[in-house]
Amino acid sequence: MTHSLVVQATSLIQSGDIVRAEALLTALVETDGDMALVEVLDEMPSKDLLAVIREYDSSKQSILNLLITPEQFARVVVLDRLYRDPSHEHLRGMINSVIFREDADANEFINAIAEIEFGYEALADYLSDRAEEIVGTFDALETEELSRAEISDHDWKELTWLLRNDHPDIYNIVLALLKAKIQDKLSAEAKLADSEEEIDSVSAQANDDDEDSAI
Repeated sequence: MTHSLVVQATSLIQSGDIVRAEALLTALVETDGDMALVEVLDEMPSKDLLAVIREYDSSKQSILNLLITPEQFARVVVLDRLYRDPSHEHLRGMINSVIFREDADANEFINAIAEIEFGYEALADYLSDRAEEIVGTFDALETEELSRAEISDHDWKELTWLLRNDHPDIYNIVLALLKAKIQDKLSAEAKLADSEEEIDSVSAQANDDDEDSAI
């Protein structure tokens, strides 16, 4: 039964019918219980599970987000890089909806993500749009002066607090990756500025040559 369900769900996902695939998996909970779905998720290819979970966030919850284990989720999270989404919007939605769900231990998910290849990079991608704020402001704060409740936004602030407070080794690696992202951004902006100056210079020279020819 499980194998057949995995095949059906995978076929629907690969055809782009995420809604029906999610409904098929959800129906298993009603007939066989939560653990049956957990076992099925363990058999599904991570890329197909990612395709479903990416469609749901804290504003549009799925039963999969509520039952996925830390190990399953870690395998899914690192694959999000394959989508080459520079905004990482879906990644943030996924992480927020899963690790901050009511019954979850966020630290278990953080550990699972960090233990898998490219896990640190996934955490850095999640925090990338707040890189300057984390490196320049948040990193200077004394975490002892802040409680989790004070920054409990179920978003980047809470995750950063958890990393600094409960996972300093992971935090230091992620912080280094964020600093590298900032440097890459500054370098790209500098190259763009130089390129624009060069284009302006060439254009100005061309205008001068045209004026000289007219004379």
